[in-house]
Amino acid sequence: MTSNQYESAQPPSNAISGLSFSPYTPQRLLVSSWDSSVYLYDAIDGAKQNQYAFDAALLDVCFGQDDDEAFACGLDLNVHRLDLSTGDTAVLSTHSKPVKSVIYDPSTSLLISASWDATLHIHSLSSSRTNTSFTSISLPSKPFALSLSKTKLAVAMANRAFQIYELAALATLPEGEVNHQLWQARESSMKFMTRAVACMPDDSGYASSSIEGRVAVEWFDPSEESQKRKYAFKCHRVTEPDTGADVVYPVNALAFHPTRNVFASGGGDGLVSLWDAMAKRRIKQYQKFGASVAALAFSCDGKYLAIGICPGFEDGKEPEDDMTGLVKVVIRELGPDEAKMKAKK
Repeated sequence: MTSNQYESAQPPSNAISGLSFSPYTPQRLLVSSWDSSVYLYDAIDGAKQNQYAFDAALLDVCFGQDDDEAFACGLDLNVHRLDLSTGDTAVLSTHSKPVKSVIYDPSTSLLISASWDATLHIHSLSSSRTNTSFTSISLPSKPFALSLSKTKLAVAMANRAFQIYELAALATLPEGEVNHQLWQARESSMKFMTRAVACMPDDSGYASSSIEGRVAVEWFDPSEESQKRKYAFKCHRVTEPDTGADVVYPVNALAFHPTRNVFASGGGDGLVSLWDAMAKRRIKQYQKFGASVAALAFSCDGKYLAIGICPGFEDGKEPEDDMTGLVKVVIRELGPDEAKMKAKK
């Protein structure tokens, strides 16, 4: 089977802020947008199945404990639960500033939100606690991105800071504000602001990206031997034909394949590349899209790659009043060897 790529006929009307495939049914895709809506798509044909309106711009969305539960967050400061079957919503907690990220771990029933007020809200949604109870953890700086592995939570923040938590420890925290002991605190090996983070599916490490066209790959194991394996590389740069100078773009999005240490990167240059994290090589680069790549997500079976396209304003121009035709939800059905890792010698 060869790969197949198509666009949704009904994309959001404003910039895309987040993409999330269902961890249970591969073709169910959620998209959050600055137009204050969550969109539900079918990845098989890109058809929009539903649209759910909120009162303010949304910055992230994720699925919950099943295909009918979702969580969204954004500029209204709230963490929302959304019933996709009925459209009903409920507020689980409220931060003091906009909520940048929300992520759910089915194995522990933890919903984690990260706000620009420099806090995490840890919602334990098991049957033993009410849906509106949560634990608040203070962060040293403003969070930019979250990612989960099988046992860990990685938080990328301002000032090139990273914090890594063990999910099992977060699941046992009491309600209220706590001073939780970290598993690890790190500083990015890149010199500029972190934009995205994505954990490896084998629970061994993570990739992070910066605004200055670089990606770093690191391992959780703090041993000296393991830390010697970490590396960083340049990407999403375009050479000017007249001057030979590099034009550097932010790497806005990262996503790991669900079963392989292969990840996709998306940049302000409108390009998406696939990388083998272990072999330190690029596997594939797709054709240039019409605008910046804002978000990426793999389906739970690795068959689909969703790509959120919208103006990133890297050129310094003001946002368009009408984004018709500039915002796209692209779904790529991968061929069997499209994300294949390099064979070990």
